[in-house]
Amino acid sequence: MRKRLYEIIEVSQNNDRLSTIYDIIMMLAIVVSIIPLAFKNTYSFFKYTDIVTTALFIIDYVARLITADYKLKDKSPKAFLKYPFTPWAIIDLVSILPTITVLNSGFKLLRLFRIFRTFRVFRVFKAFRYSKSIMIIIKVIHNTKDVLLAVCTLAIGYVMISALIIFNVEADSFNTFFDAIYWATVSLTTVGYGDIYPITTAGRVITMISSVFGIAVVALPAGVITAGYMDVINEEKQNKDDQ
Repeated sequence: MRKRLYEIIEVSQNNDRLSTIYDIIMMLAIVVSIIPLAFKNTYSFFKYTDIVTTALFIIDYVARLITADYKLKDKSPKAFLKYPFTPWAIIDLVSILPTITVLNSGFKLLRLFRIFRTFRVFRVFKAFRYSKSIMIIIKVIHNTKDVLLAVCTLAIGYVMISALIIFNVEADSFNTFFDAIYWATVSLTTVGYGDIYPITTAGRVITMISSVFGIAVVALPAGVITAGYMDVINEEKQNKDDQ
């Protein structure tokens, strides 16, 4: 029975109708739960929808906890202790906390959890679990993490070096080193807000060089992710053909 429950709460596989319905219900609950974030005023209707959606999140959390051994592929009791500390479980828990004050606003202790209302935005991340497209992207990032890490290291090094150069060349334009890092970052991404910019010829030459190399650095992750995406798609297609 627990195995079947695990199959239902996980992303639908092999046209499992019950699992598909569960995924749709949870996606709708997530969307409904974050709608209040688009309004400044609090309406009574939102309070009721928040209670209902949070109840669904709690049921989902408990269901995943009691099937943790299937998720972690560990039949020992340790699986149930490890699961609450996994990234997905933490996101699920943070998604539930904002509604704790609805239970009884008279408890002073529960008032401390009002800060967690801001964490409602984390409910967006719950949707990742139920989207096959997003799961594919996550798999791509996982498969190419070493290359992406190398590219990120290159980008950070590039930003720091550019910031050091411009900070010393344009001492009058940049009051702090953080301003130089901010300039280097927007130059790297070729955004160029124009709020901080060099005024000397040397500074402008450095900016042009920084922007040109920035295009190449920014393009690297896109190429890596695209190649990894195609590999995952071909792999899944091959698995379907084999079946």
